[in-house]
Amino acid sequence: MYNPKSKKAEEFIDNQEVLETLDYAEKNKNNLELIDKILEKAELGKGLTHREASVLLACENEEKNKKIYELAQKIKEDYYGNRIVLFAPLYLSNYCVNGCVYCPYHAKNTHIPRKKMTQEEIKEEVIALQDMGHKRLAIETGEDPVNNPIEYVLESLKTIYSIHHKNGAIRRANVNIAATTVENYRKLKEAGIGTYILFQETYDKVRYENLHPTGPKHNYAYHTEAMDRAMTGGIDDVGLGVLFGLSTYKYEFAALLMHAQHLEAVFGVGPHTISVPRIKKADDIDPSTFENGIDDDTFAKIVACIRIAVPYTGMIISTRESKQCRERVLKLGISQISGGSKTSVGGYAHPEDESEEDTAQFDVSDRRTLDEVIKWLMELGYVPSFCTACYREGRVGDRFMEICKDQQIHNFCHPNAIMTLKEYLEDYASDETKKVGEALIEKELQTLQNKKVECIVEENLEKIENGERDFRF
Repeated sequence: MYNPKSKKAEEFIDNQEVLETLDYAEKNKNNLELIDKILEKAELGKGLTHREASVLLACENEEKNKKIYELAQKIKEDYYGNRIVLFAPLYLSNYCVNGCVYCPYHAKNTHIPRKKMTQEEIKEEVIALQDMGHKRLAIETGEDPVNNPIEYVLESLKTIYSIHHKNGAIRRANVNIAATTVENYRKLKEAGIGTYILFQETYDKVRYENLHPTGPKHNYAYHTEAMDRAMTGGIDDVGLGVLFGLSTYKYEFAALLMHAQHLEAVFGVGPHTISVPRIKKADDIDPSTFENGIDDDTFAKIVACIRIAVPYTGMIISTRESKQCRERVLKLGISQISGGSKTSVGGYAHPEDESEEDTAQFDVSDRRTLDEVIKWLMELGYVPSFCTACYREGRVGDRFMEICKDQQIHNFCHPNAIMTLKEYLEDYASDETKKVGEALIEKELQTLQNKKVECIVEENLEKIENGERDFRF
């Protein structure tokens, strides 16, 4: 039944194909000749099939695993350089009609206070985020057609984009809402969203249906086929993800890559991003009840193998993970991280209100401020980026992928990252962070290979110091 070009979920994520892939990987996990051939192909930077990548994930040879990590690091540098994009989640509402057993928003949870922000409250949240320095948000809301209809999301997006506080502005709002119709995806496109993000949670259909016993999310096919409808509705960039810990990680890994291959086969462009969350403790939820949890070593290898398999795709890690874990996987493939995040409804404008934390979706492990995260990244040699230029210049979807696959995205992203970092340093950074950042910018200017670009960037940096904003290539 496996057919990557099919529009049917159970054909492009065919269970039998996944099981045969896992069997193939298990049988070849110590086949060094085959592993070498796969690594040789991977070195070309053109990606791998789900079967090839699954063999690398299963590999037990220490020497080959070392090469996997080294190759992942090289591919990350080739495609994304030392830039790390920053974003923050913004929870609009935690009303939800689904019965997801791993999420505290599930409809039967009576412990958690339900809250839906008004447009005025959203304005307060956005100003608080702008005052931190954020330019890019991920909009989150529970699935509830009465409390959170598409009209509410659209109105909220209009509010978010309309707010300009001091030098602050949200330049890109990605949206993570429940699977919906082609018509609603068209509306989101018209509203100017960046990436449409939807986590599959688990690709194991039987497990999926057991974990989602009630509510519209119970429909496996409708959920899994959401990205097809989104792209049919004109959305250029979509973001995949699974919640590791719900089913076996090797199954999820193979199926996730099959989903990426499906989008490439049908629409000519794979996922813009892949997220790799792990299940975490939350109200009414005990992650120890899920027997498929993965340790940090396994998690790092998953990140490395995804990076090798889909070199062109951005990879996201949130504040679910600790500082130590995030530092480890940054070099292996991660290109976007959240900073200073709140997973509660209304948690940014009124952090002192303890009741806000009662509405949190999950526990945050990395509780540092955005400024602390920025300084940490720079001390590690990364360039924190608030760039949203590709989205605003129309370099999205297949246009972005074409540039990225040719490893030419540096020509835009690196100078843009430097300029947006300068904005942050001027407007929001602590004195210590600004000192580290100015030194980093001087160093990064020397890496710009085009002298004309370097001159333009230097001119714009001076203009930023004098109060001008929003320069981009």
